[in-house]
Amino acid sequence: MARVPDAVYVLPLRRGPSTGGLDELAAYLRGLADVLPVVVADASEPDVRRHDVAAFGPGVRVVEVAAAPAGTNGKVVGVLAGLAATTQARVVLADDDVRWDRATLDAALAALAAADLVVPQNVFDPAPWHARWDTARSLVNRALAHDYAGTVVVRRAALGAGYDAHVLFENLELERTVRARGGVVACRRDLVVPRRPPDVGRFVEQRVRQAYDSLAQPPRLVAELALAPLLVAGAVAAVGGRDAVRRRGLALLGGLLVGAVALAEAGRRRDGGAAAFPRSAPLWAPAWVLERAACAWVALAWRAAGGMPYAGRRLRCAAHRTAALRRAALGTTARPTGGRDA
Repeated sequence: MARVPDAVYVLPLRRGPSTGGLDELAAYLRGLADVLPVVVADASEPDVRRHDVAAFGPGVRVVEVAAAPAGTNGKVVGVLAGLAATTQARVVLADDDVRWDRATLDAALAALAAADLVVPQNVFDPAPWHARWDTARSLVNRALAHDYAGTVVVRRAALGAGYDAHVLFENLELERTVRARGGVVACRRDLVVPRRPPDVGRFVEQRVRQAYDSLAQPPRLVAELALAPLLVAGAVAAVGGRDAVRRRGLALLGGLLVGAVALAEAGRRRDGGAAAFPRSAPLWAPAWVLERAACAWVALAWRAAGGMPYAGRRLRCAAHRTAALRRAALGTTARPTGGRDA
Protein backbone atom coordinates (compact mmCIF):
# COMPACT_ATOMS: atom_id res chain seq x y z
CA MET A 1 0.00 0.00 0.00
CA ALA A 2 1.40 3.39 -1.04
CA ARG A 3 2.09 5.83 1.74
CA VAL A 4 0.37 9.20 1.89
CA PRO A 5 2.81 11.91 0.75
CA ASP A 6 3.69 15.02 2.77
CA ALA A 7 1.27 14.31 5.61
CA VAL A 8 1.60 13.36 9.27
CA TYR A 9 -0.76 12.09 11.97
CA VAL A 10 -0.38 13.88 15.33
CA LEU A 11 -2.01 12.44 18.43
CA PRO A 12 -1.83 14.34 21.74
CA LEU A 13 -2.01 11.79 24.54
CA ARG A 14 -2.02 11.73 28.31
CA ARG A 15 -2.79 8.41 29.97
CA GLY A 16 -3.06 7.63 33.64
CA PRO A 17 -1.63 4.46 35.18
CA SER A 18 -4.99 2.68 35.07
CA THR A 19 -6.19 3.90 31.64
CA GLY A 20 -7.40 0.93 29.62
CA GLY A 21 -7.83 0.33 25.92
CA LEU A 22 -4.13 0.64 25.09
CA ASP A 23 -3.93 -2.61 23.11
CA GLU A 24 -6.67 -1.54 20.68
CA LEU A 25 -5.23 1.95 20.29
CA ALA A 26 -1.72 0.57 19.77
CA ALA A 27 -2.93 -1.83 17.06
CA TYR A 28 -4.71 1.03 15.30
CA LEU A 29 -1.63 3.29 15.38
CA ARG A 30 0.69 0.52 14.18
CA GLY A 31 -1.56 -0.07 11.19
CA LEU A 32 -1.84 3.65 10.51
CA ALA A 33 1.94 4.01 10.58
CA ASP A 34 2.05 1.92 7.38
CA VAL A 35 0.05 4.67 5.67
CA LEU A 36 1.68 7.87 6.98
CA PRO A 37 4.05 8.94 9.78
CA VAL A 38 2.43 8.82 13.21
CA VAL A 39 3.64 11.07 16.02
CA VAL A 40 2.27 10.70 19.55
CA ALA A 41 2.81 13.77 21.73
CA ASP A 42 2.77 11.95 25.06
CA ALA A 43 2.30 13.92 28.29
CA SER A 44 1.93 10.80 30.43
CA GLU A 45 4.14 10.09 33.42
CA PRO A 46 7.53 8.55 32.46
CA ASP A 47 6.60 4.98 33.48
CA VAL A 48 3.34 5.16 31.53
CA ARG A 49 5.08 6.72 28.53
CA ARG A 50 7.67 3.92 28.44
CA HIS A 51 4.81 1.43 28.39
CA ASP A 52 3.20 3.37 25.54
CA VAL A 53 6.43 3.34 23.51
CA ALA A 54 6.72 -0.41 23.87
CA ALA A 55 3.08 -0.98 22.91
CA PHE A 56 3.14 1.33 19.87
CA GLY A 57 6.29 -0.21 18.40
CA PRO A 58 9.14 1.33 16.40
CA GLY A 59 6.88 2.56 13.60
CA VAL A 60 5.24 5.16 15.86
CA ARG A 61 7.29 8.12 17.03
CA VAL A 62 6.61 9.21 20.61
CA VAL A 63 7.49 12.76 21.62
CA GLU A 64 7.75 13.62 25.30
CA VAL A 65 5.55 16.53 26.35
CA ALA A 66 6.16 18.43 29.56
CA ALA A 67 3.31 18.99 31.99
CA ALA A 68 0.92 21.66 30.73
CA PRO A 69 1.41 25.03 32.44
CA ALA A 70 -1.34 26.20 34.77
CA GLY A 71 -4.27 27.74 32.96
CA THR A 72 -3.69 25.96 29.68
CA ASN A 73 -5.44 23.20 27.77
CA GLY A 74 -3.26 20.08 27.88
CA LYS A 75 -4.58 18.80 24.56
CA VAL A 76 -3.53 21.98 22.76
CA VAL A 77 -0.13 21.88 24.47
CA GLY A 78 0.28 18.35 23.11
CA VAL A 79 -0.81 19.37 19.61
CA LEU A 80 1.69 22.24 19.58
CA ALA A 81 4.46 19.91 20.73
CA GLY A 82 3.55 17.46 17.95
CA LEU A 83 3.56 20.24 15.37
CA ALA A 84 6.94 21.46 16.58
CA ALA A 85 8.35 17.95 16.14
CA THR A 86 7.16 17.55 12.53
CA THR A 87 7.51 19.36 9.22
CA GLN A 88 4.90 17.89 6.85
CA ALA A 89 2.60 20.41 5.15
CA ARG A 90 -0.60 18.47 5.87
CA VAL A 91 -1.43 17.41 9.42
CA VAL A 92 -4.11 15.08 10.76
CA LEU A 93 -4.85 16.05 14.37
CA ALA A 94 -6.77 13.40 16.28
CA ASP A 95 -7.88 12.39 19.75
CA ASP A 96 -7.03 8.92 20.98
CA ASP A 97 -10.62 7.70 20.49
CA VAL A 98 -10.75 8.48 16.73
CA ARG A 99 -10.38 5.69 14.16
CA TRP A 100 -9.60 6.77 10.58
CA ASP A 101 -9.48 4.30 7.70
CA ARG A 102 -7.44 4.75 4.52
CA ALA A 103 -10.34 5.68 2.24
CA THR A 104 -11.69 8.39 4.56
CA LEU A 105 -8.20 9.68 5.25
CA ASP A 106 -7.51 9.99 1.52
CA ALA A 107 -10.80 11.84 1.00
CA ALA A 108 -10.09 14.30 3.82
CA LEU A 109 -6.55 15.00 2.62
CA ALA A 110 -7.83 15.46 -0.93
CA ALA A 111 -10.33 18.01 0.36
CA LEU A 112 -7.37 20.18 1.43
CA ALA A 113 -6.91 20.99 -2.25
CA ALA A 114 -9.75 23.50 -1.82
CA ALA A 115 -9.51 24.24 1.90
CA ASP A 116 -7.09 24.89 4.73
CA LEU A 117 -8.99 23.00 7.43
CA VAL A 118 -11.27 19.99 6.92
CA VAL A 119 -13.67 19.07 9.73
CA PRO A 120 -15.23 15.59 9.34
CA GLN A 121 -18.16 14.07 11.20
CA ASN A 122 -17.57 11.68 14.11
CA VAL A 123 -20.01 8.84 14.77
CA PHE A 124 -19.77 6.68 17.88
CA ASP A 125 -18.94 3.02 17.24
CA PRO A 126 -20.01 1.14 19.27
CA ALA A 127 -22.96 3.17 20.58
CA PRO A 128 -24.02 2.32 24.16
CA TRP A 129 -26.83 4.32 25.74
CA HIS A 130 -24.71 7.29 26.77
CA ALA A 131 -23.16 7.53 23.30
CA ARG A 132 -26.64 7.65 21.78
CA TRP A 133 -27.53 10.41 24.26
CA ASP A 134 -24.50 12.42 23.15
CA THR A 135 -25.28 11.68 19.50
CA ALA A 136 -28.39 13.85 19.89
CA ARG A 137 -26.07 16.80 20.52
CA SER A 138 -24.17 15.99 17.32
CA LEU A 139 -27.40 15.90 15.34
CA VAL A 140 -28.52 19.28 16.70
CA ASN A 141 -25.10 20.68 15.82
CA ARG A 142 -25.43 19.30 12.29
CA ALA A 143 -28.85 20.89 11.89
CA LEU A 144 -27.67 24.32 13.06
CA ALA A 145 -24.18 24.36 11.53
CA HIS A 146 -21.73 21.48 11.92
CA ASP A 147 -20.53 19.16 14.64
CA TYR A 148 -17.09 19.55 16.20
CA ALA A 149 -15.15 16.36 15.62
CA GLY A 150 -12.34 14.92 17.69
CA THR A 151 -10.16 15.10 14.60
CA VAL A 152 -9.39 17.53 11.79
CA VAL A 153 -7.05 17.76 8.81
CA VAL A 154 -5.22 21.06 8.48
CA ARG A 155 -2.59 22.78 6.38
CA ARG A 156 0.32 23.64 8.64
CA ALA A 157 0.70 27.06 7.00
CA ALA A 158 -2.89 27.95 7.93
CA LEU A 159 -2.01 27.85 11.64
CA GLY A 160 1.03 30.10 11.54
CA ALA A 161 2.51 30.03 15.03
CA GLY A 162 -0.28 27.74 16.24
CA TYR A 163 -3.37 28.47 18.29
CA ASP A 164 -3.98 29.53 21.85
CA ALA A 165 -3.87 26.94 24.61
CA HIS A 166 -5.65 29.10 27.21
CA VAL A 167 -9.12 28.01 26.11
CA LEU A 168 -11.52 25.17 26.84
CA PHE A 169 -13.21 24.83 23.43
CA GLU A 170 -10.02 24.09 21.53
CA ASN A 171 -11.78 22.84 18.37
CA LEU A 172 -13.55 26.16 17.88
CA GLU A 173 -10.38 28.08 18.72
CA LEU A 174 -8.53 26.14 16.02
CA GLU A 175 -11.26 26.78 13.46
CA ARG A 176 -11.46 30.49 14.26
CA THR A 177 -7.68 30.80 14.11
CA VAL A 178 -7.65 29.40 10.59
CA ARG A 179 -10.48 31.72 9.52
CA ALA A 180 -8.79 34.71 11.16
CA ARG A 181 -5.70 34.07 9.06
CA GLY A 182 -7.82 34.08 5.88
CA GLY A 183 -8.05 30.31 5.61
CA VAL A 184 -10.95 28.28 4.23
CA VAL A 185 -12.72 25.84 6.55
CA ALA A 186 -14.54 22.91 4.92
CA CYS A 187 -17.12 21.29 7.21
CA ARG A 188 -17.55 17.83 5.69
CA ARG A 189 -20.68 16.47 7.35
CA ASP A 190 -20.66 13.65 4.79
CA LEU A 191 -17.17 12.46 5.76
CA VAL A 192 -17.75 10.00 8.61
CA VAL A 193 -14.93 8.99 10.97
CA PRO A 194 -15.74 6.45 13.73
CA ARG A 195 -15.06 7.37 17.32
CA ARG A 196 -14.91 5.14 20.39
CA PRO A 197 -17.33 6.28 23.12
CA PRO A 198 -16.08 7.37 26.54
CA ASP A 199 -16.95 5.38 29.62
CA VAL A 200 -20.01 6.46 31.59
CA GLY A 201 -17.96 8.38 34.16
CA ARG A 202 -16.23 10.40 31.48
CA PHE A 203 -19.57 11.02 29.76
CA VAL A 204 -21.03 12.47 32.97
CA GLU A 205 -17.94 14.61 33.49
CA GLN A 206 -18.31 16.13 30.02
CA ARG A 207 -21.89 17.40 30.44
CA VAL A 208 -21.10 20.78 32.00
CA ARG A 209 -17.83 21.18 30.10
CA GLN A 210 -19.68 20.89 26.80
CA ALA A 211 -22.26 23.41 27.99
CA TYR A 212 -19.41 25.80 28.87
CA ASP A 213 -18.40 25.78 25.21
CA SER A 214 -21.53 27.78 24.42
CA LEU A 215 -20.01 30.80 26.19
CA ALA A 216 -18.02 31.24 22.99
CA GLN A 217 -21.28 31.30 20.96
CA PRO A 218 -23.50 33.99 22.54
CA PRO A 219 -26.69 33.43 20.47
CA ARG A 220 -26.57 29.74 21.28
CA LEU A 221 -25.87 30.46 24.95
CA VAL A 222 -28.91 32.74 25.19
CA ALA A 223 -31.12 30.07 23.61
CA GLU A 224 -29.81 27.38 25.96
CA LEU A 225 -30.21 29.55 29.05
CA ALA A 226 -33.83 30.17 28.03
CA LEU A 227 -34.59 26.44 28.03
CA ALA A 228 -34.82 26.02 31.81
CA PRO A 229 -37.27 28.91 32.44
CA LEU A 230 -39.44 27.76 29.53
CA LEU A 231 -39.49 24.14 30.69
CA VAL A 232 -40.25 25.13 34.28
CA ALA A 233 -43.03 27.47 33.16
CA GLY A 234 -44.52 24.75 30.99
CA ALA A 235 -44.35 22.17 33.76
CA VAL A 236 -45.92 24.50 36.34
CA ALA A 237 -48.73 25.40 33.97
CA ALA A 238 -49.29 21.76 33.02
CA VAL A 239 -49.87 20.58 36.59
CA GLY A 240 -51.91 23.46 37.93
CA GLY A 241 -54.46 26.05 37.02
CA ARG A 242 -57.46 25.84 34.78
CA ASP A 243 -57.81 23.59 31.75
CA ALA A 244 -56.76 26.32 29.34
CA VAL A 245 -53.61 26.99 31.35
CA ARG A 246 -52.79 23.28 31.50
CA ARG A 247 -53.24 22.97 27.76
CA ARG A 248 -50.89 25.86 27.14
CA GLY A 249 -48.34 24.34 29.51
CA LEU A 250 -48.51 20.97 27.81
CA ALA A 251 -48.30 22.65 24.41
CA LEU A 252 -45.16 24.51 25.49
CA LEU A 253 -43.50 21.36 26.85
CA GLY A 254 -44.53 19.34 23.82
CA GLY A 255 -43.35 22.02 21.44
CA LEU A 256 -39.92 22.18 23.04
CA LEU A 257 -39.37 18.43 23.24
CA VAL A 258 -40.94 17.47 19.93
CA GLY A 259 -39.16 20.41 18.33
CA ALA A 260 -35.87 19.03 19.62
CA VAL A 261 -36.58 15.68 17.98
CA ALA A 262 -37.50 17.42 14.71
CA LEU A 263 -34.32 19.50 14.80
CA ALA A 264 -32.20 16.41 15.47
CA GLU A 265 -33.92 14.56 12.64
CA ALA A 266 -33.12 17.45 10.30
CA GLY A 267 -29.48 17.09 11.34
CA ARG A 268 -29.61 13.34 10.77
CA ARG A 269 -30.86 13.78 7.22
CA ARG A 270 -28.45 16.57 6.31
CA ASP A 271 -25.66 15.71 3.87
CA GLY A 272 -26.32 11.98 3.84
CA GLY A 273 -26.32 11.58 7.60
CA ALA A 274 -29.22 9.11 7.49
CA ALA A 275 -26.76 6.47 6.31
CA ALA A 276 -24.50 7.04 9.33
CA PHE A 277 -26.98 7.68 12.16
CA PRO A 278 -29.77 5.24 13.13
CA ARG A 279 -33.40 6.30 12.85
CA SER A 280 -33.77 6.17 16.63
CA ALA A 281 -30.98 8.70 17.24
CA PRO A 282 -33.20 11.84 17.22
CA LEU A 283 -35.41 10.33 19.93
CA TRP A 284 -32.63 11.03 22.43
CA ALA A 285 -32.84 14.78 21.75
CA PRO A 286 -35.36 15.52 24.57
CA ALA A 287 -32.94 13.99 27.09
CA TRP A 288 -30.16 16.17 25.76
CA VAL A 289 -32.38 19.28 25.88
CA LEU A 290 -33.21 18.64 29.55
CA GLU A 291 -29.52 18.12 30.28
CA ARG A 292 -28.44 21.30 28.52
CA ALA A 293 -31.24 23.32 30.16
CA ALA A 294 -29.64 22.59 33.54
CA CYS A 295 -25.97 22.47 32.54
CA ALA A 296 -26.04 25.84 30.75
CA TRP A 297 -26.78 27.55 34.07
CA VAL A 298 -24.18 25.49 35.92
CA ALA A 299 -21.62 26.47 33.27
CA LEU A 300 -22.54 30.13 33.72
CA ALA A 301 -22.03 29.75 37.47
CA TRP A 302 -18.57 28.26 36.88
CA ARG A 303 -17.73 31.22 34.67
CA ALA A 304 -18.76 33.63 37.42
CA ALA A 305 -16.62 31.64 39.86
CA GLY A 306 -13.51 32.06 37.73
CA GLY A 307 -13.69 29.42 35.03
CA MET A 308 -14.38 25.77 34.30
CA PRO A 309 -12.33 23.21 36.26
CA TYR A 310 -9.99 21.37 33.90
CA ALA A 311 -7.25 18.93 34.90
CA GLY A 312 -6.76 20.55 38.29
CA ARG A 313 -6.84 24.10 36.97
CA ARG A 314 -9.42 26.65 35.79
CA LEU A 315 -10.00 27.70 32.18
CA ARG A 316 -12.07 30.85 31.97
CA CYS A 317 -12.15 31.44 28.22
CA ALA A 318 -14.14 29.03 26.04
CA ALA A 319 -12.75 30.45 22.78
CA HIS A 320 -11.64 33.83 21.50
CA ARG A 321 -13.63 36.01 19.14
CA THR A 322 -12.62 35.69 15.51
CA ALA A 323 -12.15 39.47 15.33
CA ALA A 324 -9.62 39.37 18.17
CA LEU A 325 -7.75 36.53 16.50
CA ARG A 326 -7.78 38.40 13.19
CA ARG A 327 -6.29 41.51 14.79
CA ALA A 328 -3.61 39.37 16.40
CA ALA A 329 -2.88 37.66 13.06
CA LEU A 330 -2.49 41.07 11.43
CA GLY A 331 -0.14 42.14 14.20
CA THR A 332 -2.31 44.99 15.43
CA THR A 333 -2.69 43.48 18.90
CA ALA A 334 -0.92 40.95 21.06
CA ARG A 335 -1.83 37.33 20.60
CA PRO A 336 -4.83 36.46 22.83
CA THR A 337 -4.15 34.34 25.89
CA GLY A 338 -7.37 33.68 27.74
CA GLY A 339 -9.53 36.73 28.28
CA ARG A 340 -12.91 37.30 26.66
CA ASP A 341 -14.91 34.75 24.74
CA ALA A 342 -16.67 35.42 21.46
